[in-house]
Amino acid sequence: MRMIRKRSGTRGGGGPARGRLRAALGGATTVLLTATALAALPQTTAHAADTLGAAAAEKGRYFGAAVAANHLGEAQYAATLDREFNSITPENEMKWDAVEPNRGSFSFSRADQIVDHAQGKGMKVRGHTLVWHSQLPGWVSGLGATDLRSAMNNHITQVMTHYKGEIHSWDVVNEAFQDGGSGARRSSPFQDKLGDGFIEEAFRTARAADPNAKLCYNDYNTDGVNAKSNAVYTMVRDFKSRGVPIDCVGFQSHFNPNSPVPSDYRANLQRFADLGVDVQITELDIEGSGQAQATNYGNVVRACLAVTRCTGITVWGIPDKYSWRSSGTPLLFDDDYNKKPAYDAALSALGGTPGDPGDPGGPGDPTAACTATYSTAEQWSGGYNGKVTITAGGSPITGWSVDVTLASPQQVVSVWNGSPTSNGNVMTVRSTWNGSLAAGASTSFGFTVNGGTTPPPQVGACTAS
Repeated sequence: MRMIRKRSGTRGGGGPARGRLRAALGGATTVLLTATALAALPQTTAHAADTLGAAAAEKGRYFGAAVAANHLGEAQYAATLDREFNSITPENEMKWDAVEPNRGSFSFSRADQIVDHAQGKGMKVRGHTLVWHSQLPGWVSGLGATDLRSAMNNHITQVMTHYKGEIHSWDVVNEAFQDGGSGARRSSPFQDKLGDGFIEEAFRTARAADPNAKLCYNDYNTDGVNAKSNAVYTMVRDFKSRGVPIDCVGFQSHFNPNSPVPSDYRANLQRFADLGVDVQITELDIEGSGQAQATNYGNVVRACLAVTRCTGITVWGIPDKYSWRSSGTPLLFDDDYNKKPAYDAALSALGGTPGDPGDPGGPGDPTAACTATYSTAEQWSGGYNGKVTITAGGSPITGWSVDVTLASPQQVVSVWNGSPTSNGNVMTVRSTWNGSLAAGASTSFGFTVNGGTTPPPQVGACTAS
């Protein structure tokens, strides 16, 4: 279980406020829950092989999605994310123009929203991206070489320090090589003013900022053996031979009928892994529909599973309607969050079992769906009051239940607005008077914990009826 550490840097809203123990718990239920084996629990507590994240975890991998902060308030978006995935990549919220729009002035609030959501659900987070030629604020391009070097290193250090211990892998440098047959570096402010050495410098700065994060180089059109992937391969081999800190290579894997999954995809992943780095499929989407799209998704998943050091897959979005190329319908869920044949193919390739069409979350049936979101209401030196908000999906529900897992020596001493039962270190809370919710409506339950404030509880998927 990943511990949530206090972040360095400034966050919107300030630090946690000190609170007092809830004095009047009208109708509260008293329960004692101890936790001694939190780390041994799987992150998904139900439908162990029926979701992408759970099936990938059984293979020792993650299956993640790129997430936009402005969609997290949409019930079906959050429900699908929380049910299916065990890793999150912010789409744009960690890019340079988002976090440092003005030199030396950092804004992390939207990225924090995504990281906080992931941590509340026990998901991993990939950091994307630190140094990239695109989505740069205008002030960066206007700097001279000396100032640019200082600004690049400060940006890496400040962003990584803010999230130190919370990001499992960082895309340190993104898309630094040209397309085509030259294998040359791409023109950018960094390349043009700092030269070839800027990538190595970025990686060394990143290692100093967070020694425990995996440091990745990430690019597109490198999925098969070609001039561009050969150039990246040569750079990685050189870095490894000289002790430059690089831990992983990301393959974006944006496919379409004109740029299909290459026949040497698996072999290409393997040759990078043989250099002693992990490989990650970082931005997967495959244009198309029906069985052809499903076959391609299945092939990509099987290729990753065949390479021991392929540690995970991230799809670049959740429903087709929010894809950066939505007209090509490239994702696993359609505009209404129905599972596509491509979803079943990916899940089957992972060794999971696709659900029946009538199952909650299955095609054409948004009924009996809900999401659970955790927040800390009050906190003091020895404990806190926790709040879980339940939100119905696209149809009304008549009841709900949620698992809450705590770490030793924390104990739940009171619960209100819900009926609790305990099993080891897991407390299951079911609805009482507040089970009937209209589509999109919310309610909440709360609980008091003694025995420490960290780590926060892990809240499982919401089960509705």
